[in-house]
Amino acid sequence: MPLDFPIATTTLPNGLRVVVSEDRSVPSVSINLWVEVGSRDEDPGRTGLAHLFEHLMFQGSELVEEGEHMALLMSEGGRANATTSFDRTTYVESVPTGALELALWLEADRHGHLLPAVTQANLDNQRDVVVEEKRQRYDTVPYGQALAHACRLLFPEGHPYRHTTIGDMADLQAATLDDVHAFYTTHYGPRRSILTLVGDVSADEAFALAERYLGHLEDGSAPRRAPAAPLGPLAAPVELDVVEEVPSERLYLAFRLPAVTDPEFLPCALALDALAGLGVSRLHLRLLRREETASGVHATALGLAGGTSLGLVVLDVSDGVDPAIVEAAVHEELEALAAGGPLEAELEASRADTERSWLEAMASFDERADLLSRATSVHGDPGQVNRYLDDVLEVTGEQVRAAAARWLAPTAAATLRYRRPAESLDAQDEMAGDVEAVVAHAPDGVER
Repeated sequence: MPLDFPIATTTLPNGLRVVVSEDRSVPSVSINLWVEVGSRDEDPGRTGLAHLFEHLMFQGSELVEEGEHMALLMSEGGRANATTSFDRTTYVESVPTGALELALWLEADRHGHLLPAVTQANLDNQRDVVVEEKRQRYDTVPYGQALAHACRLLFPEGHPYRHTTIGDMADLQAATLDDVHAFYTTHYGPRRSILTLVGDVSADEAFALAERYLGHLEDGSAPRRAPAAPLGPLAAPVELDVVEEVPSERLYLAFRLPAVTDPEFLPCALALDALAGLGVSRLHLRLLRREETASGVHATALGLAGGTSLGLVVLDVSDGVDPAIVEAAVHEELEALAAGGPLEAELEASRADTERSWLEAMASFDERADLLSRATSVHGDPGQVNRYLDDVLEVTGEQVRAAAARWLAPTAAATLRYRRPAESLDAQDEMAGDVEAVVAHAPDGVER
């Protein structure tokens, strides 16, 4: 049977979609304002603007001074955050019930009246913040550019998913104040937004508050571009070797997958679970437990709405092991999954893990609000959250096998290899030899 979390919806005259899930278990409300703009909506040469606005939204608006948004919420016991992805930008707040009207007023001011605060000085300041964020989170950490490399391998020039959300710093530096204002006007507006409230508020109360605080906002946004045409699997394998000082040599096998709304997406996700996504998956059992050629195995299906999704298999190669041995094993298991399909135990493990994680998410006000906004935007129906587990249970082993055969073939993989410099590998081998020599000559009674 489907889940039965309460869901009520309305659409304000200005186009804002409002979703409410009443839950009186604690006196708080989670607010999720989902804006249908992500890195896929950026123009060539102007990447990074969606993420930049995530920052600018906290730097003041027409009636709120810089720093006041967070300070006002925190003074009431609330908290706030925001994230940007390929498909959307989300602004989230969790507040005691008594601070709900304050939070909605603050959201209305920055979502409808931001531009007076987006001055050249403010733009320059936040642009510098993003440049530093990219340096710290992407450029100077091990494997920090992995997703960017994978996207360039999988998606052709000009495709909306070819670049990641952080964007190109040269594009960001070249963006003028007029460019930034135009991006806001084009992509931010009630028609492009979903307001979801979860917690200690009734649907009628929430609808009235949404109308009171956000109903006056005028919409000047442009209709969102249609998703890019779906891409099939890669016609031939592609690969890239990156030589860096990394903690361990690592393999990424990336695959194009169908859009998250496509019926084939869930079978692909279950196939990745059977392959490497769970503790009982075949690569985990083979490479970590039996052969000990890998020290870490992970897989994920990144469901995207713009025509094509992305699947990743990630493997940390054990010290002293040739990555080619691990890569060959992955190819063998991919071919075996495509030929014979998943074991019933693998399907049951995937279903159980999905149910656990989904119920945990729905029990959290913040995560439920995000999933409801996502369902409204991506699936056109917030009720999808109540049907999701049933959809997973309906996937058959044959559907998983067929999905693996089509979408996860070794010939359709984009392979990214992180390799250590030769001198690092030589030093590692030399150290291993020294340890072996010490152990070989250890006196009796010393643990070996």
